[in-house]
Amino acid sequence: MTHALLYSRAPLGIQAREVRVETHLAPGLPAFTIVGMGDTAVRESRDRVRSALVNSGFEFPQRRITVSLAPADLPKDGGRFDLPIALGILLASGQLGKLDGNQYEFIGELALNGALSQVPGMLPCALACQHTGRTLIVPRDNADEAALAGAVTVAGDRLAQVAAHLTGQSLLSQHAHPAPQANTFQGACLSEIRGQAAAKRILEIAAAGGHSLLIVCPFKPRLVIFSSHILPPSKQ
Repeated sequence: MTHALLYSRAPLGIQAREVRVETHLAPGLPAFTIVGMGDTAVRESRDRVRSALVNSGFEFPQRRITVSLAPADLPKDGGRFDLPIALGILLASGQLGKLDGNQYEFIGELALNGALSQVPGMLPCALACQHTGRTLIVPRDNADEAALAGAVTVAGDRLAQVAAHLTGQSLLSQHAHPAPQANTFQGACLSEIRGQAAAKRILEIAAAGGHSLLIVCPFKPRLVIFSSHILPPSKQ
């Protein structure tokens, strides 16, 4: 096999678009090209993926490698596509055997030693993946957030672990989100909000210090919330 197709996600506001990660190996002088409207971080995946594969005990093919991130007109950023790109190269070069790529979605940035690093924007990706019925494979640090959305989540620490799972050599267990702790407070609670860690942290700091707060929603129509003083819920 010289062609592989895997799936990933690109966050777009509160949604996440499906991204098809296609990998093709062709004869000729060695080259590694990534197309599909990726930013600098996406283009730098070439160096991260090459080092991660070699340091994980795999062979980096000395062929013309073309990776397409489709749809081509969708802007893509960050290192979230490192994992599917690396696995696509392994699959296209025959190092993963046969794999039904339609069963999985992959998100994760690779360190040079093959370790998987956390990426932002996991919640909308997990919510979108949940509706497809695919299993979402993510870095360990993203596992709680992905499982919180209800997606079937498998978490790994390294590229080699994910590859061993896909080949059946050493299966990774499905990640379950920890059960929420009992809360005796009867009113609305920030713990009921999924994601939005930065916004919740800001609200907590403002409430604790009695500071003024201005929140501007990025979506149209814009919603502006202003409070000259935030009181505990029982006093509002």
